[in-house]
Amino acid sequence: MKGSWRFWGVVATLPILHFFIHVGLGFSAWSPDLLTVALLLGARELRMGAAAGLGFFFGLMEDAFSVLAFGANTMAMTIVGLVGARSRDLFMGDSLLFLISYLALGKWVRDLLHWLVSAQDIRAPALEMLLFDAPTQAIYAALAGALLILLVGAWREPIR
Repeated sequence: MKGSWRFWGVVATLPILHFFIHVGLGFSAWSPDLLTVALLLGARELRMGAAAGLGFFFGLMEDAFSVLAFGANTMAMTIVGLVGARSRDLFMGDSLLFLISYLALGKWVRDLLHWLVSAQDIRAPALEMLLFDAPTQAIYAALAGALLILLVGAWREPIR
């Protein structure tokens, strides 16, 4: 069912939800990163150039709200889009476990890349970010993304 109108509808709706929750409602610290989830889901279905372009676009949208680390989101999302598209050739999987693992790892990598290019005076300490904050946010985003994609029935394999 991936590649269907329902799947792409979810991918198109997630960025709108992301900005509504993060900016409109002001829950940025308490809400999952649905923008990265949308990128990771879409990247599995796109060619590398299109996935990088989608990542660049999403990163630029995120950077529009970032004053301190402008460009860090764009760079991180572009690379995540490239790697997400390439992962289709390296990993064959459509199970629920694969989906959650893929989303969590992708979100963790995105946070790592963002941390690496951010200025030292605005980023969290390495151990705190890499071992506590990023994994927690990655699991949260992966579970939220998997739940949303399963609720609308836009994933191939049924829950067993």
